[in-house]
Amino acid sequence: MERLPESLQHLNGQVAIITGGSRGIGRAAALALAAEGAKVVINYASSSTAADAVVAEITQAGGEAIALQADVSKADQVDTLFNKVVEIWKKVDILVNNAGITRDTLLIRMKPEDWQAVIDLNLTGVFLCTRLASKIMLKQKSGRIINITSVAGQMGNPGQANYSAAKAGVIGFTKTVAKELASRGITVNAVAPGFIATDMTKELKNTEEIIKFIPLGRYGQPEEVAGMIRFLAADPAAAYITGQVFNVDGGMVMA
Repeated sequence: MERLPESLQHLNGQVAIITGGSRGIGRAAALALAAEGAKVVINYASSSTAADAVVAEITQAGGEAIALQADVSKADQVDTLFNKVVEIWKKVDILVNNAGITRDTLLIRMKPEDWQAVIDLNLTGVFLCTRLASKIMLKQKSGRIINITSVAGQMGNPGQANYSAAKAGVIGFTKTVAKELASRGITVNAVAPGFIATDMTKELKNTEEIIKFIPLGRYGQPEEVAGMIRFLAADPAAAYITGQVFNVDGGMVMA
């Protein structure tokens, strides 16, 4: 990671929480915001190994970062996470709701517990984190919230009824919260990645078939999604953008 010169940093002194920030899109977002001068909280669910590696990369480049454990589907753990951040850094300026899981199978084979696990983390987790972040941001009269949804929430995807429902819910949630918080200078937007080269897509066996449906003819990179997150979090030009969904999908979804 290479930090921007301090005179070019848009987030110097600001605090950013990234859920699921230890790998994939979350890791790329953490590095991108740290490059802009943000103090970054790398949230992880269980093992700290990958999160600690991201913290080390940021600190070695002269930035500030900490790794904090929390299962964001659990209200008590989310409370602890935000309390620790406020205790350490006194505020929260940016929230990136990125944590997510899949439990893929056709609807007729989907177990209720597989449905619930995906809804709990991918949708309820966004609610729990946003609710606490908004309380802090309302007092500050500023803040930027970025929710990671998916093209699956816009167009559906066979075998992902749970995931598609959760990600569609994130879109409706984003638009509603954007309207509720706009008067206090808080923006709320969503980023909808397509097929991105991460651990999640490594398990897919039909890569050639998937690429046929991507006009740009390839999987995206986590850094390309992080670029949109960085714009929405850091760029002054994003201050007048709220309630929107930005696709980073190689052209898969064209409204």
